[in-house]
Parts: sequence; structure tokens; C-alpha cells
Amino acid sequence: MIRSSRVRRGRSLRHIALRLLKKPVYSTTVKSPLHQIHENRCSRVNEWSGKGPKTGENAQNSLISEHRGPCPVFWALTKRGESEGLMGVRVREKPKGSGIYWVFINHGGVRKSKKIGADMKLAHDVAKQLEARLTLRILDMEAFNKKVPTLKRYAEEWFQLPHKMNRFTLERYKGTMVRHVYPKLGDHQIDQIKRRDLKVFFDRLLKKGMKESSFQLIKSPLSKIFQHAIDDELIQVNPLSGISHSKRRSIDIKPFTEDQAFLFLEAAKDYRKGVYYPHFLTLLRTGVRIGELLGLQWKDIDFKSRELVLKRHIFQTTVMDATKNGQIRTVDMTPHLSETLRALKKEKQINALKFGRPFSEWCFSLGNKVKPMSMPPIRKAMFEILEKAGLPKMRLHDFRHSYATIRLLKGHDIGDVSYQMGHSSIKVTFDIYTHWIPGKFKNQVDDLDMHPNAPKTHPEKMEN
Repeated sequence: MIRSSRVRRGRSLRHIALRLLKKPVYSTTVKSPLHQIHENRCSRVNEWSGKGPKTGENAQNSLISEHRGPCPVFWALTKRGESEGLMGVRVREKPKGSGIYWVFINHGGVRKSKKIGADMKLAHDVAKQLEARLTLRILDMEAFNKKVPTLKRYAEEWFQLPHKMNRFTLERYKGTMVRHVYPKLGDHQIDQIKRRDLKVFFDRLLKKGMKESSFQLIKSPLSKIFQHAIDDELIQVNPLSGISHSKRRSIDIKPFTEDQAFLFLEAAKDYRKGVYYPHFLTLLRTGVRIGELLGLQWKDIDFKSRELVLKRHIFQTTVMDATKNGQIRTVDMTPHLSETLRALKKEKQINALKFGRPFSEWCFSLGNKVKPMSMPPIRKAMFEILEKAGLPKMRLHDFRHSYATIRLLKGHDIGDVSYQMGHSSIKVTFDIYTHWIPGKFKNQVDDLDMHPNAPKTHPEKMEN
């Protein structure tokens, strides 16, 4: 009878330990719940044997002698050599008064410690889970305080693994991580990134006007990286799981006015003998994305019909055989842009013959090089030209916004503007730019009164 009760109580201890692993319990008491269970069990054993209740060292000796082996709960939670059964897992503020909490383990003659941070509740929760793991003998003491990599380092290692996604998607993931995630969270240890950190991070992006598709480009690789960290037992839960954000965009657009665009182009003619003038003229006259501009080849230009065919774009230094939305589109050129690009092509052909170099198939190559340009030299030139012209700072993407707003303010058809820019739908164009054309559709509303039988408003008679 005694043996069956002992077995039944042993299973109960294992059940409690497993429950603690699944649901941490916060407690500020000095002794843990498992340690209290141990003392109660020692008291019952002594009562069964006809002896008085014992605690501390006497309880330990009695338990060892009568159960033919040490109590697993006792050895999981106490220090060897101590006369009383204190916690083998402790939470301490180190240094005292700093508000930084550590978890210390002293088990089997091995001492380990781990910095948790400023969250005291989290430190105690971690301590409870460690107690349960020690009880079940599933805690790897060697790996306990193993240095955890930063998010940037771990993500870079993850990107080197084989993936089932195509190269274009993988490169876009890398680009969004480099531009948005690494500057804010890259130096954080991956196990220290919490839900509140990610919520603050995404809220800031939302205030900057990031669109829904860009949010997904960030969340998708981040979620996969966190899931991989769970498999590597670096973290226990995915902190990104369940985080939502508003789908309403707060877009901050600062385009050129038509006069400002003219001033910029005039300053670009004088900057370094006008070497970047064709680049900025193409951006302001077609509204193409900067990656599509860099991906233009001479075979894509029909000078006779004054059209550009956009088939590819360059992301960082990688040539992608498709535009951003994966569709080929034709963009109209103005006569001045057509003549400017024709002159640029002729100049590059002459230089290729003069210096005995092959003619580059790329429209915008740097100097006499064969490979296409990258974005940094164009961005640098833009900043210097803006300063020279006395214009406010802006982004390269704002040239695209400038193309749209200048055309819409002139009363051009918004459907054609949407197509030329390569928007996925006209709704995108309406959502972004309609507030830039106040009152421009008033004449269309006035047409409602043009029917001969429409009721008219008669002026009030003047009183004598």
C-alpha cells in the first residue's frame, strides 16, 4: 500500500512539472511550489514510518534511506552540501538596485547564470520553467547560458540555407531586412526580441506610410526566421505570431511642383556637365521606378513611336527579369525625352569606338562601363543637385510621385496615369493621389446642370 501511494505521488510530481513547463506561474516567495511539495512529501514519509515529521537535512537522510535513493525533486531544487533545501534556481537583481534581473542555477556542482533583463516577472517565470526542466531531467546545463546570436547574424545564416522560394523573392526578403529590420532590431539577441518591440517597430513603419505589401515582405521572412529559432531551441514562442496592424496608410508625399521640377532639371544640366540629366529627365517624364530605370536596355526603346518597354528591373545589384508587379508595360516618351536618350546613345557609341571598348546594352551605365549603374551614385547626385538648386530634400521615389501629381494637376486622365505608372489597379492611384487634385473635377459636376430641362436656380427679386 505504501509503495503504490509512493508511485502515485511520484507521477503527480511529474505532472506538476510538465504543467509548469506549459504555463509558467509567477511567484515572489523564497521557496518554490515544487520545493514545498518535497517538504510535504518528506513529512508524510516520516509519518508512515512511525517517526515524527522531519525537515531539512534530517528529511533528506530519511528520504534517501527509506526510498532507497535521493528524491529527484530535492536534488533538482537544492544545492549540494547545503543543510537546508533552498531553491537551486534563484532570481537576483544584479547589480543590486540596477533593475536588471538574472537567473542563477546551481545543480550537480555546476553553476550557470543568464541575464533576463528589466522584467522581474519574466525572470521569475523563467525560473519556474527551469525548475520544472530540472525536475524532469531535461535541462541541458551546457547549453543553458550559451551565447544567443543577434537577429542580424541569425537571419544572415538563415538566408544561406536552401529554400523553396525563387531567387527574386529571396532577394526582396534580404533587401527589406537590410533596409528596415537590421537598423532597428539587428543588434538585439534573438531571444530578447519581444512582442512589444515588434509592435513599436511596425507602428513606426505605419506612420511613415508603408503599404500592406511591404508589411508582408517584412513579416514573412521574420516569421520564418523566428520559427527556425524555435526549432533550434533558441526561443520558445514566435513573438511575431498574432501581431496585427492597421491597413490604413498614412502616406507622406512630398513631390515637386511643376516649377520645382523645372528648376531641378536646369540645375542637373550644369551638374558634372549634365551626365545625370538623362536619368532625372526620364524619371520625371515617365514616372518609372528607379529599379526599372536602371534595368532599361537600348533594345527596349522605340524612338520612332517614342515608347519605352519595361521588361525588367534591378534590385540592389541583381537583375530581375520582370518588373515589380511582374507585368510588361509600355510607357510613352515626350519628344524632348526621346531626343535626349537618342543623343545619349549616340554619345556612348562614339566613346565605345574611341576607346576601343564594347558598346553597353544598358541605357544607364556609369561612364564607359558595360554593366548597369547602381542606385547610390544617382542618389548622391540628387542630393547635391537639390542643394545647389535650393530645393527641399526628397527621396528618389518622390520623382515618381512628382510625375503623377504634375499630370493630375494638369487635368490628365487618371486611368492613363495609373497605367503608365504600372499600378496594379486604378484604385491604388485614386487612394494615393486624389487629395492632390482638389476642385479639379468641379467642371464635371457642373455638367449635371447642362440638360435643357434641368431645374434652374433663379435669382431672388430685389426689394424696393
